[in-house]
Amino acid sequence: MIIAPVALAASASEGVGGGEEHAATAPTGESLVAGSVCEAHELRFQQAEDPSLHIEIPPEFAGQWPSRAACESAQLAWDAEAPGPMQPIPFSHKHHAGDFQIDCQYCHSNTSEAPAAGVPSVEVCMGCHAQFPAAYDEIEGIRILKQHWEEKKPIEWEQIHRLPEYVQFKHNRHFQAGVECQSCHGPVEKLDKLHLVPDGHWKYGVPVKKLEMGWCVECHRQNDNQASLDCLTCHY
Repeated sequence: MIIAPVALAASASEGVGGGEEHAATAPTGESLVAGSVCEAHELRFQQAEDPSLHIEIPPEFAGQWPSRAACESAQLAWDAEAPGPMQPIPFSHKHHAGDFQIDCQYCHSNTSEAPAAGVPSVEVCMGCHAQFPAAYDEIEGIRILKQHWEEKKPIEWEQIHRLPEYVQFKHNRHFQAGVECQSCHGPVEKLDKLHLVPDGHWKYGVPVKKLEMGWCVECHRQNDNQASLDCLTCHY
């Protein structure tokens, strides 16, 4: 389990995460001892904020990998209190698409050419993660990913954006028309845990909610030079 900065306020004797983590608030004069590389990153961060804090980083946890950003993003992507469904792997779009600026098409390949959006295979994920230091296995999500790879099992992601079966939505047509992914999916490059970003307003005296018909029609109205308003455009 990966510890968040706020979790470091737990008791030193209790530990955090079922005994896996040990960084905590120690009695006066005693040191906070890191129980993982991720905890070591957080203790250094806290000490920078409060130089009076005594910390101890055992040699086995003194490495730089996994990075603090990776530890933090994985923890935030699995925050049960944050909006959105819990995914089988704590994948952070902010970490990948934001921090590392990985293009959406790299993972969701062929979306520019196909009606449906592509979902990255385990092979695509491992194409990058197989090159990372083994120290990254400290993050539970990386261990789960590698287990799927070894067992040749696909990742069963929880779908977030879903339209009714009677609506025909083609990703390639929207992509080729220059519609940004964020128009429908929200600012994914800023989100650790992906969810349906609210976007509702009133139009013509009727409440319009994201991914409902009125919301789509309004977008077509704003782009009437490219987008048709004919019913058969989406219902056929």
